[in-house]
Amino acid sequence: MAQDAEHMYWYNLHTGQVEQGFESPSVDRVGPFETRAEAERALDVLRANSAKWAEEEAAED
Repeated sequence: MAQDAEHMYWYNLHTGQVEQGFESPSVDRVGPFETRAEAERALDVLRANSAKWAEEEAAED
């Protein structure tokens, strides 16, 4: 069962730290992630998604 967002993990883009719950302003964090390990890989996930979207956009042109 998924947790509510307040108790899930977030990656803080400003500090580079994983947080549980709403510790920092929303503009500084990405998520939510179900586990700390997933949140620790947040930048890799964001890079992979960006590359995928760029490829899809290039294919549409």
